Amino acid sequence: MTAVLLRLKQANPARWSGLEWKQRIAGFLLPILGILIFLVIWQVGAQQINTSLGTFPGPVQVQQQWTGLLAEHQREQERRTAFFERQEERNAALLKADPEAEVRWRDYSGRPTFFDQIITSLWTVLSGFALASLIAIPLGILIGLNYQVYQAINPLIQLFKPISPLAWLPLVTLVVSAVYVSNDPMFSRSFLVSMFTVTLCSLWPTLVNTSVGVSNVSKDLQNVSKVLRLGWFTHIRTIVIPSAIPMMFTGLRLSLGIAWMVLIAAEMLAQSPGLGKFVWDEFQNGSSDSLGRICVAVLVIGLIGFLLDRSVLLLQSWVNWDKSAIVR
Repeated sequence: MTAVLLRLKQANPARWSGLEWKQRIAGFLLPILGILIFLVIWQVGAQQINTSLGTFPGPVQVQQQWTGLLAEHQREQERRTAFFERQEERNAALLKADPEAEVRWRDYSGRPTFFDQIITSLWTVLSGFALASLIAIPLGILIGLNYQVYQAINPLIQLFKPISPLAWLPLVTLVVSAVYVSNDPMFSRSFLVSMFTVTLCSLWPTLVNTSVGVSNVSKDLQNVSKVLRLGWFTHIRTIVIPSAIPMMFTGLRLSLGIAWMVLIAAEMLAQSPGLGKFVWDEFQNGSSDSLGRICVAVLVIGLIGFLLDRSVLLLQSWVNWDKSAIVR
């Protein structure tokens, strides 16, 4: 098929350029058309739905709530800046009166805004995902290289892989509460509960895909390694990992998607100050703006999930030597 297209291009370059131009225009306009159709259906359908909190918000109302959340964040940042400025002025006056006076600084204790909660959720999910990757990739390589290890661990993988985060959360909460006891904790318990729940639920796709990629390394490459008498670590670094990268990154993309979905549920139940808690608080609030704010959060959650997936795909395009193996 590629050869046919190449001959067509060589025979009529102008016609091929026009076809390519049309494909580029279609690739740009069709997604926009799909989004516009979705917005129209959403706007028309929302007007027909009446809930206990009022009419379901359409795109216009959601955009207004987004503007309101942005304004709230700006006001909160101004209050935060003014708070520290007042402290600086007070401490400067205190030191002027008495250079030996003890200066005290207090942290700002304002309510976290919607954008602060986005940052908290991103920090939590990336921490849980990183921990899951550190566990899953080395273990997946070991399983892929040794069939006996695979036979020993596979039953555990099949047992724990389908467990819901709602089942893990109470156990993780109890363990963290019992083990993480400190008068000056570095991390909050709610953060650790959410992070470990994300880790337990998201490591399996990376583990399975890495082991499959390692076990399917080409026999020719394995024979080359034997002929060159490569050491075990050299064999893994130069033969196994480069060959398994496509499957490994497929697992990483799946794991990150699961991690992001699990995090929202974990934050709702653990009351960790992130997007999940924001959605739950707005649901409990029950004001006329709550539905619109929840819709804003849902759209932001989806957009962040998309950007996280594209980020891993971009990383794969840098790392993977075989660009044709990248699944977009």
